[in-house]
Amino acid sequence: MNLKFRTAEALVEADEPYLCAEPEIVIGELDGPVGIALATLLGDQVKGHTRVFALLNSDYQVKPATLMVSKVTVDNSRYTNILMGTVQAAIAHGVLDAVRKGTIPKDRVNDLGIIYSVWLDPSVSKLEKIDHAALFNVHREATVKVIDKALANEPSIDFLLENQESIQHFFHELGLANQL
Repeated sequence: MNLKFRTAEALVEADEPYLCAEPEIVIGELDGPVGIALATLLGDQVKGHTRVFALLNSDYQVKPATLMVSKVTVDNSRYTNILMGTVQAAIAHGVLDAVRKGTIPKDRVNDLGIIYSVWLDPSVSKLEKIDHAALFNVHREATVKVIDKALANEPSIDFLLENQESIQHFFHELGLANQL
């Protein structure tokens, strides 16, 4: 399986607005463009968009190396703790789930890297109560889904061409209805 450079996006939602995960990933071989990009991102940190590896816990980085990049500017410690706690753990578990089910070949985990663009609703830091179990489950499921899609080259170009006019972008639809 050629894994030089694959991409995907996925969406998983639950009952509350903050229970939404929409990762975008690049996965590929560390001795190619993905490895160069991963190393560059890790070494070129940006205030508010700290890049960190997905960890089960401190001292336990998952394989393949998975670098999380926040889509949202992180500006408070509560948000940071949720992102670098529940969400980071969920992503780590999702990556390992993808290895366990064979989507990512176990014998290739040390040769591959994942750049994982993660979105966590900024409103989460203002909530009084957060269902951390549900938040974990949504991000774990989204991680497996996005890896599955990347390695299966989904959606296919045939699907996209066949459904181009019937699939409507949610926020574009809101804009057309003057609801933005």
